[in-house]
Amino acid sequence: MDLDRFAADAPCDDAPGDARVCVVATRPDTFERCRDGFYPAPRSYDRTRAAFDYMAFYRTAPASAVTHYARVVDRTEQTRGEPGPMAEADWEALIDPFSGERVVIVFAFDDLVPLERPVENDLNGVRGAWYCTVADLRAAETLSGLRDRSET
Repeated sequence: MDLDRFAADAPCDDAPGDARVCVVATRPDTFERCRDGFYPAPRSYDRTRAAFDYMAFYRTAPASAVTHYARVVDRTEQTRGEPGPMAEADWEALIDPFSGERVVIVFAFDDLVPLERPVENDLNGVRGAWYCTVADLRAAETLSGLRDRSET
């Protein structure tokens, strides 16, 4: 898969270096929803209450790397079966495999920004949420380097 196929149309990597980032793992289905501008998390997850301005996405496949980040513009609580950003198919693909929770926080964000240099996996991926800065994302070459710069 050509990870740079969207680069020509992508926004510039111009976020402030000191901006706080939440790094999360995404499977291919989840990352496609991120391209559509949203990422859901069960309300019980700590990341739904943490303060941060950006989310970065560790892709389990095909890249096995942190490849993109985006500015968070909204957080919406949604209960399953009620109107909101997620359709029933989103619940089935993104929440049901991991949690039986009926309430999620849906993070909405601007267009994804590709990192000039992806943060390559030299560990066992990202588990949970890691918190760092945009400058940390730009400086890290590997997940172990990013982990050393992050709060987990």
